[in-house]
Amino acid sequence: MRIVRFASPSGMSFGVLDGDGQVAQIEGHPFGTISVTGQRYAQADVRLLSPILPSKVVAVGKNYTAHVEEMGTGDAPSQPLLFLKPSTTVIGPGDAIRIPPGSTNVHHEVELAVVIGARGARHVTPEQALGSVFGYTIANDVTERDMQKGDGQWTRAKGFDSFCPLGPWIESDLAGLGKDPADLEVTCTVDGELRQSGRTSQLLFGIPTLVSYISQVMTLLPGDVVLTGTPAGVGPIRPGQRVECAIEGLGSLVNGVSGADTASTAGGLR
Repeated sequence: MRIVRFASPSGMSFGVLDGDGQVAQIEGHPFGTISVTGQRYAQADVRLLSPILPSKVVAVGKNYTAHVEEMGTGDAPSQPLLFLKPSTTVIGPGDAIRIPPGSTNVHHEVELAVVIGARGARHVTPEQALGSVFGYTIANDVTERDMQKGDGQWTRAKGFDSFCPLGPWIESDLAGLGKDPADLEVTCTVDGELRQSGRTSQLLFGIPTLVSYISQVMTLLPGDVVLTGTPAGVGPIRPGQRVECAIEGLGSLVNGVSGADTASTAGGLR
């Protein structure tokens, strides 16, 4: 089932996207029993948003051997390397990735994203972990490399507004499509040029291990997102370019790149 969050003339809602390109609006959130309202829209008549607004995005660094090698920052970790991206990094399909003022070294990082389901995850074992998963979507863990290197930790480099595109939908039944999240093709192209290509079977730490490990540290709440790591081939993006992240069975997530938005919420001086 493809779960979307969308904007229509009546407001923002969750819905189910069917094979005919129709979006059936559902009541409330998609966790638990899904109940449709009877309202349907053509996909062309609505705007798809990020499919979820998580309380937190928990990301995993250095989880593909080839990416560890291309970064040249030491050996692969012996246990999952975790960091957080603020919820304000999240944008949806078609939204612009905004380059911070003065930056010339912002990179794309396509990743399989795991969406946590209704039961959440706290102190679950690897064997129990998949029972906490609602579904899967595509993410781009956008990163400012100069800041990542200079700061010595990753919060600023990965935490700018717009630095976590998600979408276009959450697939809650990959098995029903004949797909296994443990072995999906993952690619990223920039202006049509293939930059990244890998498979989730190359993950150093698989999805059950990651969900279990994170749940020993922090409670994963319904709708929280786990980013599983990026394959080799990361590279810079600049305003005017088009970034397309694609994962087998999950479609593609397309975002343009723009300059900084420096508008302030402060208003006039008092």
